[in-house]
Amino acid sequence: MRRMLKRAQRGFTLIELMIVVAIVGILAVLAIYGVRKYLANAKTAEARNSLGQVAKDQAAEYEKEGMQTTVLPQGSVAALSRQLCGNEPSTTVPTTLTNIGGKKYQSSAADWNAGAATTPPSGFACLKFTMDAPQYYAYSFIGSGTGTGSFTATANGDLNGDAIYSTFSITGSINSSYVLNIAPNMLEINPEE
Repeated sequence: MRRMLKRAQRGFTLIELMIVVAIVGILAVLAIYGVRKYLANAKTAEARNSLGQVAKDQAAEYEKEGMQTTVLPQGSVAALSRQLCGNEPSTTVPTTLTNIGGKKYQSSAADWNAGAATTPPSGFACLKFTMDAPQYYAYSFIGSGTGTGSFTATANGDLNGDAIYSTFSITGSINSSYVLNIAPNMLEINPEE
């Protein structure tokens, strides 16, 4: 009986405690990795969603009829009036990548309206694309041509501030039948940097 009583009061051995600590440590590392991955994925959603919206805005702008404001005489014809948005002046918001390195940038309406004064409007002003919320990425747009033109929209970001930039890009081009084709997928380089 004495022997049973002594055995019941015994605690955990050092090896048992070390095994429990090791298991808890492994679970903590896995949880931290999962949370970081989740946060990075949530931040990259900004670039994916914004570039998708830019592509949709470019498609809508291309399909819009943009004719001269003069009256078309009876019996005459008008040339094809669809065109892609141009990129003059340079359209990058913010203008330097150091503004988004490991931090957010709060853009102004003037940043997005840089091409509003050109005729026809160009860049983000032509697309009628703006961002009101602070952004992790710098967005740029290059577009040209009415016949067989093309466009490229790009988002560059540095989520962790290590000067290694992630790049998201979507392209589109006008084919020989004057139809705007937009790439079904985005190009993603270092998406979680």
